[in-house]
Amino acid sequence: MAKVRVYELAKEMGVESKVIMAKLQDLGEFVRSASSTVEAPVVRKLKDSFDGGGKASVSGGSAGTATAPRSGAPKPGPRPGPVPPKPAPTATRPASRPAAPVQNGNAAPSAP
Repeated sequence: MAKVRVYELAKEMGVESKVIMAKLQDLGEFVRSASSTVEAPVVRKLKDSFDGGGKASVSGGSAGTATAPRSGAPKPGPRPGPVPPKPAPTATRPASRPAAPVQNGNAAPSAP
């Protein structure tokens, strides 16, 4: 048996990853997350502790409460579709100012 991830063990045993992680810590094994791997002897020790005590003693309640969502937990809603791209920004010109009068007299003569 090769290394197994915690979440795979949880799926195989029908409990949440949190339950497996808590049990592993009770057994003295260090796991950081559900993606952590566990060696074969540790897996056997974990499965033996589940078989001996049953799921009820692991979760602290009945077997149904280990995987049931909490009533206060937010319910997942529909996933939004892809976000449409934003339109490209348009170049805006500053407001035009009236031309300043020419001071040096090089301007074209005005029509009478």
